Amino acid sequence: MTVKIATISLLLIVLSLAVSSPNKKLRGNLTKLTAQTENREKKNAVQDILDDSAKLEKVASDFQFIEGPIWHPDGFLLFSDIPANIIYKFGSNQQVEVFRRPSGKANGNTLDKENRLLTAEHENRRVSRTEKDGKVITLADRYEGKRLNSPNDLVVKSDGSIYFTDPSYGVSKDQEELGFYGVYRLTPDGKLTLLVKDLVLPNGIAFSPDEQKLYVNNSESGYIAVFDVKPDGTVTNEQLFAELKDASQGGVPDGLKVDVEGNVYSTGPGGVWIFSPDGKLLGKISVPETATNLAWGESDRKTLYITGSTSLYRIRLKIAGVRAGK
Repeated sequence: MTVKIATISLLLIVLSLAVSSPNKKLRGNLTKLTAQTENREKKNAVQDILDDSAKLEKVASDFQFIEGPIWHPDGFLLFSDIPANIIYKFGSNQQVEVFRRPSGKANGNTLDKENRLLTAEHENRRVSRTEKDGKVITLADRYEGKRLNSPNDLVVKSDGSIYFTDPSYGVSKDQEELGFYGVYRLTPDGKLTLLVKDLVLPNGIAFSPDEQKLYVNNSESGYIAVFDVKPDGTVTNEQLFAELKDASQGGVPDGLKVDVEGNVYSTGPGGVWIFSPDGKLLGKISVPETATNLAWGESDRKTLYITGSTSLYRIRLKIAGVRAGK
């Protein structure tokens, strides 16, 4: 793999927070964040995204290990608890209820252009779709006759193609059939194409707003890779977009999302890292446990929902996120 490392100018915004006592799957208390900056003259970059007075709210807790949040336009959030084998629903009543059990040990979730749920399932080693009548069907579970490893996260392009990552999380070495960990494209007519096979463990995945760039988290190596998207939907010109390394904090580059201005948000050591479209670190949202994934929510897509390892959080931002499924 050829990686071109550009010099990245870092503006570090540390958003510190006090942790309230956990509530068991109920709405939590608001926790105030205080923004601090190493260079106050450049503070406006992150202030366009997040107010100093922004509050991180814990809305539910007591889960085993949650992932894959996605906001449904009908007004609720879906997210996975992988070891519990459940997809949960967090509704307008601020309560958590079971949406699906078993879930195939679901991880990442997103929506297609018809707002049908797409899910990366660890246990079933497949990408699935939930039909309008509730039936769950398999979209992809094999590549060239061999079983996928453990589909992890996925994103939908405006042409209806599904792009997904397939690392080995949750699968033992003797269960692997492919011998590599890939990034794939699944077209609406069912054609599965391998795009990338040289990332150590590909994880979170997202497009730039114009879909000219594809971002992929390479978790174990601690960085975000970026690719140019060709007119035929394949990718080329892999480069290093940003590194997310901090030995003093827990967490790795995992979930990944982009706002309508092209800013890139990734979970990583200590919380959520926010980068400008050119890879400059604008700031971090500190989370009191390992942050795993994130999703834009509410009707204006300006509420950022964050899954921690055992709790669900949210915070209001000034910029909307890219709509799932487009």
